[in-house]
Amino acid sequence: MTKTRALCGIALLAALAFSGAIAMAQKPTLDPESFLPPVLPWSGASEKLITAPNDPWITPSEKTRLTATPNYADTLAFLEKMDRQSRLMRIEHFGTTPQGREMVAAILTKDGAELQNAKPVILVQAGIHSGEIDGKDAMLMLIRDMLFKGKDSLLDKVNVVFIPALNADGHERSTPHSRPNQRGPKEMGWRNTAQNLNLNRDFMKAEAPEMQALLGLINKYDPDFYIDLHVTDGLDYQYDVTYWFDGWDGLYADSPAIGKWLNDVYRPEADAALKANGHVPGPMIFVRDEADLPQGVDFMAFAARFSHAYGDLRRVPTVLVENHSLKPYRQRVLGTYVLLEQTLATLASEAKSLKAAIATDRAARPKTLDANWKTKAAPVGTLDFLSVASEQRDSPASGGKVSRYLGRPGPTVPVPIYGSEPSLQLDVAKAYWVPATKHDLIAKLKLHGIKVETIAEAKAVDVEMIRLDGFRNAGLSEGRMTYAPTGLKKERRTETFPPGSARVSTDQPLGALAAYLLEPESEDSLFAWGFFAEILSRVEYMEPYAIAPMAEQMLASDPQLKSEFERRLGEDAAFAASPLRRLQFFYERSPFYDQRYMLYPVGRET
Repeated sequence: MTKTRALCGIALLAALAFSGAIAMAQKPTLDPESFLPPVLPWSGASEKLITAPNDPWITPSEKTRLTATPNYADTLAFLEKMDRQSRLMRIEHFGTTPQGREMVAAILTKDGAELQNAKPVILVQAGIHSGEIDGKDAMLMLIRDMLFKGKDSLLDKVNVVFIPALNADGHERSTPHSRPNQRGPKEMGWRNTAQNLNLNRDFMKAEAPEMQALLGLINKYDPDFYIDLHVTDGLDYQYDVTYWFDGWDGLYADSPAIGKWLNDVYRPEADAALKANGHVPGPMIFVRDEADLPQGVDFMAFAARFSHAYGDLRRVPTVLVENHSLKPYRQRVLGTYVLLEQTLATLASEAKSLKAAIATDRAARPKTLDANWKTKAAPVGTLDFLSVASEQRDSPASGGKVSRYLGRPGPTVPVPIYGSEPSLQLDVAKAYWVPATKHDLIAKLKLHGIKVETIAEAKAVDVEMIRLDGFRNAGLSEGRMTYAPTGLKKERRTETFPPGSARVSTDQPLGALAAYLLEPESEDSLFAWGFFAEILSRVEYMEPYAIAPMAEQMLASDPQLKSEFERRLGEDAAFAASPLRRLQFFYERSPFYDQRYMLYPVGRET
């Protein structure tokens, strides 16, 4: 290429780039307020919680009148400022993100270095989805008020562990365009981590460094209450603070005493406080058809990969908060403050009943567990749904009709509630034996806080083993290929477990969690998440020219096998018509077949 042609090429590329830049510059800026539904008018007593503009302890978000949220560095700087000035707070580093950010927790206590076991410990977690950051700014306000504004009595009977942004890397991937269906803050972080993992799908497989650090913190402080703060998506409605827990109206609780306490003690007090401050509490909303409310809502059971279901499984009272994304950031932050303050007050006044409920469930040793939930056909109740007025309008863009909300309360609509039912009952073994070859999974069980007994010498154990009849690929999820058995059978055998293998007794408070992780049919088992994919591969093979004469010998010497083969020929036309399947029948019953193919290597002690 000549120098002149090269220069011409560069000039052309520059011109194209310039014209593209002009085109980009000419595109209208898309402000969500230009296309989101109108805001419902709101004012409430909680507005008095906002401090004066000249207050030296004004939070970074209050400086913007609760329209923006500080970045991670400024968030930590404010926490560190309070830490330097108060003996009631200390900052603890508990992990490092994939991008190298320090994960921090603020510990608020009047106990000094060691937290007293008699007091409930609450774990307040914000920013697991870091665009949904209301909880961080609400908690900074509440901490300020507890340390410097006369609300320190909230710490008389309760200790607090606060994570301002669990997904710190996602928190810093902040733009005005992260969540277009959410009103504020002005810039929002990203839902997933720097490794593109959704932390609120990671509680069971515990792959993300952030989740591993969180589980370590949970094991260290053993919280009596866990509140996970989010912002929801979905249609418009009057509720501004919605929340959920296993045990709501008696539904789905693996920890029934805890579920009952949350429903009968916690929920009425939380709702009353929110209403008194001008907020509208409600259950977490999943409407079946936005354009047809009478179709109903789903109060579904969640898999254990979600925070509140995981907490229920490990006997920790856990509440998932989902503020309504279409409410202004200011309103949502204030509602979260009210809920958090009342939560501390309830834990203080009901510490005895709370700890009794936890003790009851931790003493339970269930023989079976509900698993793999599916939608139940018949409704399980009725909800008086607080709607927002809307109408159906033609949409040139969609070619159909779309709901347009009108910015005013609509009627209260009685709608049916649809629930879930288990499609599987897991039988809980007395203990599980995990071979030393799965040392990474033994470490993962320990990470969850499950007690394991590691053997120093090889041991032959009479166990029940599971062999899969087949499996299906259940799809790609969270960067992993997932699997589900299509059938299985159990066989009794003496299995020799090498040194370093682990016996996992279910006679422990986390026995049910161990069973969910180790029973391969569970949708959140370690098998389901692909941690046993190696058993799905065959190693040795046998050619048809060798199988055929071997099969003839087997037929001649084994009348029972011959009878089984002939019965199969008569019952299965596809089998009878397939030479390869017929030969495979004999290979699988020969001593040359891989006897560990499809054999799940975890033994069940029954």
